[in-house]
Amino acid sequence: MQILGILQREARLVDFLMEDIAPFADDQIGAAVRDVHAQSRLALDRYMRLQPVIDGVEGTFTKTEGVEKAGLKFIGKVPPGGAASGGVLRHKGWKAEKVDLPPTGPNDVLAPAEIEIE
Repeated sequence: MQILGILQREARLVDFLMEDIAPFADDQIGAAVRDVHAQSRLALDRYMRLQPVIDGVEGTFTKTEGVEKAGLKFIGKVPPGGAASGGVLRHKGWKAEKVDLPPTGPNDVLAPAEIEIE
């Protein structure tokens, strides 16, 4: 809830995700995505330090030795027992090295409704 609230407040991410974008042209969506992406990334950088689970080159063979099991998801022809010593890295994964979120509020409102008084 906290990070969603931050991403809504600083990047309007929830607004963007809840919007029906089907009627818009690709160039309009692209312009909106660029701004939402930049603001979301700044917000994440402000409150978290994210690192890849495996800092390797996707598409190359990678050994899993020394990587926490919780950070691995085996896909494809997984051997019986569900683990392997290595395979082709398809996604580096993400882990939070540091999290420094502000205190939470007392409710589940991600962003309050805005009412303009004229």
